[in-house]
Amino acid sequence: MGKVAPHGAARSARGDGGTAWRDGYLHGTVTACVAAGGWHNGRAVALTRSRSVNERPPRIIVLDDDAEIRNMLRRYLTDNGFQVQAIDSAEQLDRLLQREPFDALVLDLMMPGEDGLSICRRLRANGHTIPILMLTARGDSVDRIIGLEMGADDYLPKTSDPRELIARLNAMRRRQHMLHSAEVWGNDEVTEFGPFTLNISRMELQRDGASIPLTNMEFQLLRVFAANPRRPMSRDHLQDKVKGRDHEAMDRSLDVQISRLRRKIEDNPAAPCYIRTVWGVGYVFTPEGGDA
Repeated sequence: MGKVAPHGAARSARGDGGTAWRDGYLHGTVTACVAAGGWHNGRAVALTRSRSVNERPPRIIVLDDDAEIRNMLRRYLTDNGFQVQAIDSAEQLDRLLQREPFDALVLDLMMPGEDGLSICRRLRANGHTIPILMLTARGDSVDRIIGLEMGADDYLPKTSDPRELIARLNAMRRRQHMLHSAEVWGNDEVTEFGPFTLNISRMELQRDGASIPLTNMEFQLLRVFAANPRRPMSRDHLQDKVKGRDHEAMDRSLDVQISRLRRKIEDNPAAPCYIRTVWGVGYVFTPEGGDA
């Protein structure tokens, strides 16, 4: 059976992976259709996880300037149980975030005007904690590291199978639920170390009374460290705690997130006194600071 390209796929000339994403979208919906047993009204029937009657669908913003990809993402995510707002500009994003809460933002990296990195950096600088999944045409590790440095929670090339987007959004959703789970994290509401106060219930870090903005991943990491003082923890253990079993074996994003966190709590991030590297093991949190 020959490969059938989606309508308009050949029109993409930006070199941004749009054609590959369109092909991947078609592959994902066709695969879902086969698994579900057919088509309905000319569209693939996607598989969705079961959801209780009282559980609202996850609310997602998709920001991409490519109208065709944006609409494909909106349809695909909607078919998979998400409530989607698809937009094409930073101005629309700002209006949505001021108006109502959302569970995640799917953000295109390459856009005219204010690009994805600038939007991500601005949101984090303003203290906005919405989980951000960055989409890019390339799988370059440099792009990924820069995106994580700017405050993105996850990263996905447009060449990926669209089903991976669903899996990653669901994983981000599970991590949000974990933030409020006393069973996972323990019951201590407030932890103090040095001049810092970490308020668990308010998801807030303060230094001498001044609030320090944290991304969701940074907060989760600091919460894990605060719950396990003076206990060396491997990267895999930390990844399991903050990402569940969804992380990749060679995923180095944890080191990037810890680097960002150090810059916010350490007087000298190059010689940290709170989050220290244990060579051959991972990291250890010393709330007393120094070498205690």
